[in-house]
Amino acid sequence: MEPRLTDIVRVVFILIILISAGLSENDLDWKFCGTWRHGNDSPSLKLNLSPGCSMMSISATGSTLSIDGQITAQCRQSDVILLKDLGIGSGEETHFCLYWEPLLDQLKLQVNQTKEEGGEVGGKNLTLCWPASVQGSCCTDLSDGPNTSEAAYGIMNAIVKNDFVTSKIRTAYKFDAHSIDCKALCSQESQGSTQVNIAKETAVMSWDGVHIQHPCARSYEVEMKKDFRGENVISPATRGVSAESNTTVFLPPALKKAAKNTSKVVCTFFKNNSLFQDGHRKNRVLDDVVEINVGNEVITDLSEPIKIDFYHDVLPEKYPRKCVSWDTRKDPLQVNWLVDGCETKLRGAKHTECLCNHLTYFTVLVQMEPRPVRHLLALTAITSLGCAVSVISCIALIIFLCKKSKRSKEQSIPIHLGLAVSLALLNLLFFFTGVLANGVGESMCSWVGASLHYTLLSSFTWMGIEIFYTFWMVYLIFSPSPKPYIWNLIGFVLPAVPVIILAAVGDIYGVRKVVPSDDIHNPYLMCWMTTTYSALLAHYFTNMTVLVILVSSGIVMLFLVYRKIRTRDEWRQNRVAFFSIWGLSCLFGTTWGLTFLDFGPLSDFILFLSCTLNSFQGFLLMLRFFMLDRMRKQAGGSSLGSTSTGSTRQHMLQAQEKS
Repeated sequence: MEPRLTDIVRVVFILIILISAGLSENDLDWKFCGTWRHGNDSPSLKLNLSPGCSMMSISATGSTLSIDGQITAQCRQSDVILLKDLGIGSGEETHFCLYWEPLLDQLKLQVNQTKEEGGEVGGKNLTLCWPASVQGSCCTDLSDGPNTSEAAYGIMNAIVKNDFVTSKIRTAYKFDAHSIDCKALCSQESQGSTQVNIAKETAVMSWDGVHIQHPCARSYEVEMKKDFRGENVISPATRGVSAESNTTVFLPPALKKAAKNTSKVVCTFFKNNSLFQDGHRKNRVLDDVVEINVGNEVITDLSEPIKIDFYHDVLPEKYPRKCVSWDTRKDPLQVNWLVDGCETKLRGAKHTECLCNHLTYFTVLVQMEPRPVRHLLALTAITSLGCAVSVISCIALIIFLCKKSKRSKEQSIPIHLGLAVSLALLNLLFFFTGVLANGVGESMCSWVGASLHYTLLSSFTWMGIEIFYTFWMVYLIFSPSPKPYIWNLIGFVLPAVPVIILAAVGDIYGVRKVVPSDDIHNPYLMCWMTTTYSALLAHYFTNMTVLVILVSSGIVMLFLVYRKIRTRDEWRQNRVAFFSIWGLSCLFGTTWGLTFLDFGPLSDFILFLSCTLNSFQGFLLMLRFFMLDRMRKQAGGSSLGSTSTGSTRQHMLQAQEKS
């Protein structure tokens, strides 16, 4: 009985394997990512690819990353590529991802130079095997082979598809492959048909003589008869998706009039096709791509646009989407999505409508990062005007304070001068940063970005000195005032220390792209901090930290000053002193504190308010001093008056003697 029971268990086990294998789906694509730990001596990439379907091997030493395998249908590749020729590989680590798409017989490699802080620069995309016509069999379902030993150099932080493997450094990873009928993979993507005639099961894309067959694409042919009034073409049903969510193309009657040599239009639907990705990680093409053509005719400027309804997964509002088209005539082998000729209408988080006046390839492009800015053109205009006015105002204020310093010995005048000078330099650099970013090189823009960062930190520092000096003179009445050169060291020298350190670290300052939400392909350029991970850390540890300290300490110190003076009749009657103290609060606290309120439904309003107040801050500063001086003259004062905290101190000493 025991042998028979063993046989039964074995049969059941085999049946379970067969059933599970029959129900399982094959891989439509494959991805392997990792970090290559190597030396600094010109690392290279070695390729040895040949037709077949047996295995794929990714191995690495201290100088060479090797990709070997027999998984392609037609591709043969044997080459050695020096990574330094691509502008990468100068560090000790290089992050890479290898992509395999069996249906297109396409192999891609994405390489990014990594830094110790975790940032990435110098990204390159290499096509190792170009798309080709698949004969019928596809090499897919790559499975893990035997592991190799650990080493000082090799591949670490390996990820297969989306599954993390290990953080250990291994010299090689091997994967076994299996051959399958390509039509079996197609059946996983689409099924059914539309109401129009199927032109051909395998769509052929022709780019300047380069013919690429995609087995899973579906082309549908529509006959535009004499009484053609337009027609809807619906993409084939996708497994697990309702028919109402399929991509729909409406062909307008104007297309019949524009087509001169033929009455047939062909719509081709591509799904899950990495061929159309432009390789830029900040943009992502949605699953569906639609090609519309009328023979070999070039159709443009239609009087009535073609309407394409794309249905997709829910996309958050912070990721803007745009209808784009691909003009293959400019560079047929280089993906370059353009917004020209297409209008985007958002019909909800899962539905995007495209209205296009020409024929080519169409899709929806999603901007993943950085976060786009709404109303960028208006904000730029306000900022430019405000900076220009602030520079002129600060120059006028500097002249005013210099004249006052000759007739007055107030110790606060050097502090006011320091703030005016730092704000003038900040607004001047910010006014020209867009022009400089487009007119100077990357290295020069790094210096401009560092200078802009220095003037910003210097302005923050002088604002803090203004608030602290008010607190010092009013709250610590009998304490001696620091010498002017002490304030100059703090206001002008101290901010230079973090900027010099960050400039020495590198990859912090350079060209910064600010992406507008209404045109994600036309970013605004400025010289500032870059978008690397290290630059982001530098921004939070310098700008945001100083801003938090400035706002919080200013509120605390001004509250303490108010508690000190609120019970004295002399201060209640002195409008100038009250205006001076709370003017500082509004000018240096509220405007910069608005930065922390940039969220929620009032985000646009807060953004415009913060942009206006901060860019016109030099003008507000000048206005404050001139108003205070006018009030002093009306009150019959004999000195700079309460525009300076030196007079404030004198008032407090007199009040103390009376008590």
